[in-house]
Amino acid sequence: MAMSFDAYMRDMVQPMRDELTRIGVQELRTPEEVQEQLEDAKGTALLVINSVCGCAAGQCRPGVAKALQGEAKPDHLFTVFAGQDKEATAKAREYIDYPPSSPSIALFKDGELVHFIQRHQIEDRSADMIAADLTEAFEKYCR
Repeated sequence: MAMSFDAYMRDMVQPMRDELTRIGVQELRTPEEVQEQLEDAKGTALLVINSVCGCAAGQCRPGVAKALQGEAKPDHLFTVFAGQDKEATAKAREYIDYPPSSPSIALFKDGELVHFIQRHQIEDRSADMIAADLTEAFEKYCR
């Protein structure tokens, strides 16, 4: 029996999801989960809008992982997957006052967006540069 396209895509995308969840980032798969977690998050919350593109694999996810090895870290770690969990991603974007961009990385403090890295700031930078950017934001907002 042939595998459906959706099942095939889920299988292909799972390792991209695992790259973040195995380092403690919680997936938000529904609009309700996004609303519940982001609206009630006290302290700092990191939201990674994950995607299948090459810059997510080469720069974004590795940059996030490296930044999370530092001393200052957000209180909450979340991710939505653009193109996969479409409704959850759309809900997450309601909290970000920037045009839709994936991958991208948002840092909130007490529900307020305080730092945002858009796709164009990921594509042309290395994972180390993204990690340095995030580490600086963590030092400023997560202490």
